[in-house]
Amino acid sequence: MTTLLSAHDLRVALELRDLSDPADGPHAMQSLLDEVLAALSRAWHCALDVQRRRPLVSVEDNYDRLGYAPADITRDARYSRYAAETVMLRSHTSAGVPPALRALAAADTAERALDVLPALPGLCYRRDSIDRLHVGTPHQVDLWRIARTGPAGRRLDAEDLQQMIELVVDAVLPGACRRTSPVRHPYTTGGLQVDVHTASGWVELAEGGLAAEHVLAGAGLDPETYSGLAMGMGLDRALMLRKGIDDIRLLRAAEPRVATQLLDLAPWRPVSSQPPVRRDLSVVVDAPVDAELLGDTVRAALGPAAEALESVTVLASTGYTDLTEAARRRLGLRPHQVNVLLQLVLRPLSHTLTDQRANQLRDQVYAAVHRGPHHEWAMH
Repeated sequence: MTTLLSAHDLRVALELRDLSDPADGPHAMQSLLDEVLAALSRAWHCALDVQRRRPLVSVEDNYDRLGYAPADITRDARYSRYAAETVMLRSHTSAGVPPALRALAAADTAERALDVLPALPGLCYRRDSIDRLHVGTPHQVDLWRIARTGPAGRRLDAEDLQQMIELVVDAVLPGACRRTSPVRHPYTTGGLQVDVHTASGWVELAEGGLAAEHVLAGAGLDPETYSGLAMGMGLDRALMLRKGIDDIRLLRAAEPRVATQLLDLAPWRPVSSQPPVRRDLSVVVDAPVDAELLGDTVRAALGPAAEALESVTVLASTGYTDLTEAARRRLGLRPHQVNVLLQLVLRPLSHTLTDQRANQLRDQVYAAVHRGPHHEWAMH
């Protein structure tokens, strides 16, 4: 039986503002996306079709029609958010590709040339670790160029993919040094990861490849007649790189000194930072330790107060057999559990955190993640 989201958690997820959508208010992310789309459509002289699809999708479109195997771990409820047995919050914007291609197949006729760029931006919903670069609800965009080539026509190929990479990188970070490395996707062939060089080193920007024949055929597009390019890019990461922002939480900040800077693509001007507050917790959790699942549990436990979290880090993990008998008794540790030293770094973006409030948040986290019978952190 698949673990389903509660009605409350589903409502909260669906109410979250999509920063890439002008309907939810202006944001610099929209300007960056517009520049990427303009660069591609201008170079290719193709039709641009921006589609904003609902985040609730069929499991079939999110996984099966893209070529994910039934046993792939990404399907596990620890990593995917299910609203029903056959419906989920999309884990990537690629979930919109199968229905977009089906619609294209239904509308296409041989009477005219076909060269179209479906662009599918929006929020995705995942279990993820907590740090300055990751959130559980990232923004993505899928860019799929589809062309009808005919038996004797030129097919989109690896050379076109390289051009796509150059165009996207130059639109996001003009002049940036870039590199590619092979990567496997179930819905592409010749997959590549695209990294750009920054002051802090190489950072992944996007991934792409040639549209897999089984995805085209499954949507009703004959691979002998149609070919395609596919690219997915994280919009949060792209915007942070473009503006020079080092903390992903800033993208949603309401503090006026921050929010006003997120209306354009001008370089980021740092505002006064608050001092970090660290709290270490010794907790008992079930093995194996999953940092992403822990991060998701912490977010859920803190609710709106999670905006104060800069990072959650597993500093150490000690198994049952590696502890003394006295330590096991003190912790109430069972053979299938481990003792984890968890560090919280709390740093609100707009105010200083008092010790009392930091301890309250620490204890909320402790109560949510600790699975032992004895409680060592408790406020009095």
